[in-house]
Amino acid sequence: MTYSYFHVSNRHMIALFRRLGDGVLRIGGGSVDQVMWTPEATGTHLQVTPAEIKALAGFLEATGWLCLYGVNFATSTPAQAAEEVAYAVSVLGSNLLGIEIGNEPDEYGIPGNFFAGNWTFEDYLARWNMFRSAILQSARSVAITGPAAAGGNHITTWTLPFGQPATPAEITLLTQHYYRDYYSASGGSPTPTAAFLISPDSQLAGELAILNAGAQQLGIPYRISECNSFDNGGVPGVSNSYAASLWVIDFLFDVALGGSTGVNMHGGGRSSGYTPIADDDGGVIEARPEYYGMLLFALAGPGTLLQTQLAAGTVDATAYAVRTASGGLNLVVVNKDTVQNMTLTIATNQNIQSATMQTMTGASLAATSGVTIQGATVNPDGSFFPVSPGTLTPAGTQTTCFIPALTAALISIT
Repeated sequence: MTYSYFHVSNRHMIALFRRLGDGVLRIGGGSVDQVMWTPEATGTHLQVTPAEIKALAGFLEATGWLCLYGVNFATSTPAQAAEEVAYAVSVLGSNLLGIEIGNEPDEYGIPGNFFAGNWTFEDYLARWNMFRSAILQSARSVAITGPAAAGGNHITTWTLPFGQPATPAEITLLTQHYYRDYYSASGGSPTPTAAFLISPDSQLAGELAILNAGAQQLGIPYRISECNSFDNGGVPGVSNSYAASLWVIDFLFDVALGGSTGVNMHGGGRSSGYTPIADDDGGVIEARPEYYGMLLFALAGPGTLLQTQLAAGTVDATAYAVRTASGGLNLVVVNKDTVQNMTLTIATNQNIQSATMQTMTGASLAATSGVTIQGATVNPDGSFFPVSPGTLTPAGTQTTCFIPALTAALISIT
């Protein structure tokens, strides 16, 4: 909010957001509980003022995106939060998806964090209800979400219990965070590798199954409102590599298949870990490899996810199918194998009139630059000039394509 990311004159950032289609920008993260609403201040990096919210409103209008807006829960007061939310509601209008109160409250109470040594779920609910009541007095109809919990091992002890006493009218969205693995640059567990990043993620599947079942029982949808490869900013040389391009495609489809309404990829800044868009104090530097995977996912477009069967032998590959509103098929095939190419026969249950293919490529799993889609890079100003998709030859209900190692393909069929 205070680093010049989100304002109507940041044309390059706006263009990069728009290229991903419709989306939700989450204003949150660990710093949300340190930044104070100070309406009379000129603004520092620990203060949010009306100027920043007005700038955010212009950015959202320009991108067409919605906003999940977080307010300080740990070091603020209910009255301050209520005043900030009332102003945000008045300025953001229909671009406001909902309000999050705090960030990762299940991590409060641990040494070095807020309320260290004196924090329980019951303490959280009591404080949260104070904030919620104050907010609704100043913004009666605002949508409120939560709990923005951190650990997957807290789904059954924080996230779902948080929604149990509520109704869908009281909480519009359950929010949960997810990282592929945990990483500390200061040591500890071995540094995660690119090969590990793109390997099957049974932990994700398990957590999504619990969340989806619990959310359906509660009648409240859920969202993975903060996620990326490895926590603490990611692993240099892995989170910013081509492996992240391939990983994020699988991740996004897995979360969609798991019933989530969406995800928010954590990012920002120019560190050597993760961020889809590298930025320096508001100025776009580049679209990182992860952005390309998100873009290929976006190019598959909205639609209905279909059950897909893939027989790939020993090739490390995954596949997904989306039926478009017009009745066509967009298939995404991710060949993560470092050696083996694929000659793939696609079988549908209808005659194929035409089929085209676009590909995303990178030099190696470890490459931190040089990712392309149809031979084109995404420029810092958001411009993108791919060559025309290749044409496949249909044969009745089938068509065949060649997908090299370390290549993701988008096959569009009518």
